[in-house]
Amino acid sequence: MGTESRIREEIVAVATSLFERGYTHGSTGNISVPLEDGLLVTPTGASLGTLDPARLSKLDFAGRLISGDKPTKESLLHQAVYRTRRRAGAVIHLHGTHSVALSCLPVEDPDDALPKLTAYGHMQCGRVAMLPYFRPGDAELAAAVERKAKAHWSILLAHHGPVVAGTSLMTAMHAVEELEQTARLALMLHGRNPNMLTAGQIDDLDRHFPQG
Repeated sequence: MGTESRIREEIVAVATSLFERGYTHGSTGNISVPLEDGLLVTPTGASLGTLDPARLSKLDFAGRLISGDKPTKESLLHQAVYRTRRRAGAVIHLHGTHSVALSCLPVEDPDDALPKLTAYGHMQCGRVAMLPYFRPGDAELAAAVERKAKAHWSILLAHHGPVVAGTSLMTAMHAVEELEQTARLALMLHGRNPNMLTAGQIDDLDRHFPQG
């Protein structure tokens, strides 16, 4: 784990990159990284494209604000993931267009909601869970995320967007990007009966590239 000032700069760099490449928009999306003495999270109402490292919200382990601007109302989601994913080094929640669109469609298996179209989609995201709709900021949403995070690094919130954890900030960024692009492929191929990876191919990927 780097120094807090370095981590603040890294959060802003990742946020800017995701915003400028269209992975989120307006004041949507939030990012967090755990510290030895708490949690850094992006502020409420802030654009990921114009963050100030000094104004990031710093929370204690109970979720109380220590310094910086008021935290995102979705900070409960981030805290929920860290409670169950002890190896998580970052959490990213975005409102990417294609992943949100996919979250509005019915799924056969809510514990494996992302179609198995590519090897990298599975390698980066694993088996993506889908949660039903909850109001943003709802404590029940955080509780549902905490339950799913026990078995899933990546979760889709219906009508809302993805919550993705990684062992590092860069790992989380790559996974959320892969989820968005796989969702885009799924929408492009929707109704065309595409070939999926077989169960044997997925098992082979799991053996060679265990997630986390």
